[in-house]
Amino acid sequence: MARTDETGEIARHGSPFGTTPPDPPPAGGDAGANGRMPRWLPRALVLALALVGVFQLGSWAFHQLTGLLVNILIAFFLALAIEPAVSWMASRGLRRGLATALVFFAVIIVSAGFVTLLGSMLAGQIIKIVEDFPNYLDSVINWINAHFHTELRRVDVQEGLLKSDWLRNYVQNSATGVLDVSAQVLGGLFQLLTITLFSFYFAADGPRLRRALCSVLPPARQAEVLRAWEIAVIKTGGYLYSRGLMALISGIAHYILLEILDVPYAPVLAVWVGLVSQFIPTIGTYLAGALPMLIAFTVDPWYALWVLIFVVVYQQFENYVLQPKLTAKTVDIHPAVAFGSVIAGTALLGAVGALIAIPAVATLQAFLGAYVKRYDVTDDPRVHGHRERGQGLFARAREFWIRPPEQPGKKPPEGTGGSGGSGDGAD
Repeated sequence: MARTDETGEIARHGSPFGTTPPDPPPAGGDAGANGRMPRWLPRALVLALALVGVFQLGSWAFHQLTGLLVNILIAFFLALAIEPAVSWMASRGLRRGLATALVFFAVIIVSAGFVTLLGSMLAGQIIKIVEDFPNYLDSVINWINAHFHTELRRVDVQEGLLKSDWLRNYVQNSATGVLDVSAQVLGGLFQLLTITLFSFYFAADGPRLRRALCSVLPPARQAEVLRAWEIAVIKTGGYLYSRGLMALISGIAHYILLEILDVPYAPVLAVWVGLVSQFIPTIGTYLAGALPMLIAFTVDPWYALWVLIFVVVYQQFENYVLQPKLTAKTVDIHPAVAFGSVIAGTALLGAVGALIAIPAVATLQAFLGAYVKRYDVTDDPRVHGHRERGQGLFARAREFWIRPPEQPGKKPPEGTGGSGGSGDGAD
């Protein structure tokens, strides 16, 4: 048995290395004061779980409401675009709600007329293609028979198409695709209605919305918000009106060309080219020119070539002459910045981002330009893209080749710079 002292406790033996062994744990297995769980740990765990739950709920709600938020963003920029016209009519004594309704009514009438004309043109072309399809098929069959020495007939080709599995599968897929197209059309109409309502409320109740926003900000911040709002209105409205003016000029120019070539549906094609080339960034020009080229090709293949040449030449005239003058005071941003903003907007919001990217970047640029301090630029030739003489690559190469070789152990005379000439102290 272990040896005990007078109090009955187990005697402590010294360690062979001169250290005292640690005390044994308390009897009964009860944890000491330092072994208990901290009081703040349960609350911290509950708080962390609550934050994670709130984050997950917010992320789910944001993804569910992404479509609505995008519609509200489009409506806001549309309201900014029509704000100058609404404010102008309101300053003439017209009620703001009625002025907004008149602007929207004019936009709806113009859009409906354009869609009606374009639809009638496409329907007429489709009917003409269907009626002339047998003649096209006969010409193709005759060309194949003449060049490949075959004996194809149109009746055999038609029967082969009617009895083919490809046509049967295509008809079945088209029947199921009609429902998908109908659902997409209904969804697009509902989205258009949502954007129209929100933009109407934003434009009609613009002053009330600004007062509500400023009421929760200190006076110093209210001036900044109103200034930013005014810049956004000027830039967005200027972008829309400058693009509308360029669309009008483009439409008139293409209408004259199409009338000279006697291409059918010249007015509708001119309106198509003007609107699509101006309001669809980056690829709008190619989409706009494809349709009149196709219609001109049905008249004469050479007419399609003339239309292509005119589209390319006019695009250069617009980029380097017309657009800088019309947009110098509205959305004067560098073409590289505009192109990059369109790409970024497309990556973030798709086609909607491409449409609102340029006015958004122009607004941000104007807002930052009002607060970023600028300094006078030094009058250095390098600022203007020029370099000092003798500093270029060719000058250094020339100096290297015409320099005479140095003799070992002999220094060049002073004042010559190693060129071998005579100096002041060369005597």
